[in-house]
Amino acid sequence: MATERLCASRPHTDERTGAGVPGRAAGRLRAVLDGLTERPVSLYAAAVLRIGYGLVHLVFLLREFPHRDEIWGPGSPWTPDLARQLFDQTGWDSILTLSDNRAYFEACYALAVVTSALFALGWRTRAVSVAFAVVVASFHSRAILMSDGGDNLILLMSLYLALTACGRRWSLDARRVRRRAGAGIAVRAPGGAQGELRSHLRASRRTLTAVLHNCGMFVIAAQVCFLYGSAGLYKVQGGSWGSGTALHYVLHLDLFRPWPGLSGMADEHDVLIAIACYLTVLLQVAFPFVLFGRLKYPVLTALLGMHVGIAVLMGLPLFSGAMIIADAVFLPDRFYRALGRPRRRAARGAASGTTSEAPRAPRALVPTQSEPSG
Repeated sequence: MATERLCASRPHTDERTGAGVPGRAAGRLRAVLDGLTERPVSLYAAAVLRIGYGLVHLVFLLREFPHRDEIWGPGSPWTPDLARQLFDQTGWDSILTLSDNRAYFEACYALAVVTSALFALGWRTRAVSVAFAVVVASFHSRAILMSDGGDNLILLMSLYLALTACGRRWSLDARRVRRRAGAGIAVRAPGGAQGELRSHLRASRRTLTAVLHNCGMFVIAAQVCFLYGSAGLYKVQGGSWGSGTALHYVLHLDLFRPWPGLSGMADEHDVLIAIACYLTVLLQVAFPFVLFGRLKYPVLTALLGMHVGIAVLMGLPLFSGAMIIADAVFLPDRFYRALGRPRRRAARGAASGTTSEAPRAPRALVPTQSEPSG
């Protein structure tokens, strides 16, 4: 009996590997923690978010340049004094309300345009990402009564992106790193205790950067899932979505009819309108549950078509653009690397064409060199 109790108390051991079940679980947990703390994930997706939201906000500022004073400036009906009174209640703040001087406002507007452009280009991204978040929050809170869902999403994403390493790919920062590596520029670390201290500081910095980046990307993905899921559940509660007539009423609202003829033409197809209603609800509710399989690709394609339709039929390009960019966080890095392969092949073909007259070295003596990523 004592032998049976002793055998029963031993953990189950895998005959192939000899590792117990608790050991395998601990190994998997350790691998997950190492991945979260040592290697930033989805760097290409973060770059797409950086470029997308930087360009969207830049286009938005340029589009509203003739109306900047009426929206955010001293000449706005929502005066800086009223904005400051609202800030006392909501806790918001804005650099635009620090002074009522028109020259100060114009300087802030120019700074916002430059910051958005530099953020999209990925120049000194660590500092510029924080400045971009401040700019977006300042302009959003200054005219908060005029904002919509697209403005709110851009604000949230700018705050999250400030935590990520979104300048590691497709940026001027990444180009500068590649040039330094190609030129063989290296910093010689001092020896002794000082060199060991710097080595530990660099390792701590890499770990902190990886943790913040991965947490930021996880929060972005969770935010998009929550947005789609909650929107779908709210639609389910509405009778017009259940009857398939919600889009019919939307297409007759003057506020969302930039092309009345096109809206009327789309409203003539009752069956297609009803199918679009049901499909919209189904896609939004099911979205958080299809992210871990191949079904997410057709779902993302359908959502892309839905947002393009919203931009054209309802005249909401800012909202649609913000949602399309947010969906890019769910595409893996191999997808974005595949997009860059034709360009790299064309570049290599052009380079080989310019050097075709030069004598070729034997392949055994000159091995091919891998192209740096990013």
